[in-house]
Amino acid sequence: MAGHSKWKNIQGRKNAQDAKRGKIFQKLSREIYIAAKAGGTDPAMNPGLRLVIDKAKSANMPNDNVERALKKASSSSENEHYDEIIYEGYGPGGVAILVYALTDNRNRTATNVRVAFSRNGGSLGETGSVNYMFDRKGYLAIEREGLEIEEDAMFEKVIEAGGEDLETSEEVFEIYTAPEDFTDVRDFFEKEGFTLAQAELTMLPQTFTDLDAEQTEKLQKLVDKLEEDDDVSEVFTSAELPVE
Repeated sequence: MAGHSKWKNIQGRKNAQDAKRGKIFQKLSREIYIAAKAGGTDPAMNPGLRLVIDKAKSANMPNDNVERALKKASSSSENEHYDEIIYEGYGPGGVAILVYALTDNRNRTATNVRVAFSRNGGSLGETGSVNYMFDRKGYLAIEREGLEIEEDAMFEKVIEAGGEDLETSEEVFEIYTAPEDFTDVRDFFEKEGFTLAQAELTMLPQTFTDLDAEQTEKLQKLVDKLEEDDDVSEVFTSAELPVE
C-alpha cells in the first residue's frame, strides 16, 4: 500500500457518488436490514450492524432512513433472505475487479454482472481468480486542515491505537489496520477528538495496474454500470481512478 493514496480514489469518485445518492441510500438500507436480521437491531451488541450504520453516516444517510431499515428488520417476515456473493473478473487493461453483491435472486444478479462485464470491455472470472490479489483492511482518513499534529506524532498514535500503517499527504492522514482491529482503532481516534473523513473496511489491491486515458474511461464506464445495479453493494479495482 506504500506510495498509494486511497484518498485520491475516494475524491475521484465523489461527484459520481453524489449523483447516485438515492440509490446508495437504498443499498445501505438493505445492508442495515441484513445486518440487523443477522445479529439484532442494537448496534452496541451487533458489531456488524454498527459498521454498516457508520458507513451510512459517512455517506450522509439521514437517520430516518436508518431507523426505517431497523424497524423493517425487527418486524419483517423471517422468509426474506439475502445472499452475499463475490464476483471476480478483469476490466480494460487487465485491471482486477471485485464485485460484492447482496441479492435475493442469484440468477438475476449473476446475469446482470456478466452482461456489465461483457459489454464494457471486461470479462468475468472464476471464483478465486482475483480475490487473492486484494487484502482486507480497515481504512481511516483524517483531513489535515486545522490540525497541528506532525507525521511522526500521528504515527505514534497509530501504533498506540493498534494500527498497521500510516500514509501522509498534504491533505490527509490515511491509517490502515487489520480488519479485526478496525473498530478499536477508529474508536481510539474518535476519543482523541479527531474527525474522521472516512472510516471503512475495504479491499486493497496488493499491486496496482497502470492504465492509459482510453482504458481509464472504459473502466469508469464498467464500474458505473456495475454500481447502477441494485444488487451490487461495492466494487473494488486494482486501478487508481482519476480525480474529477
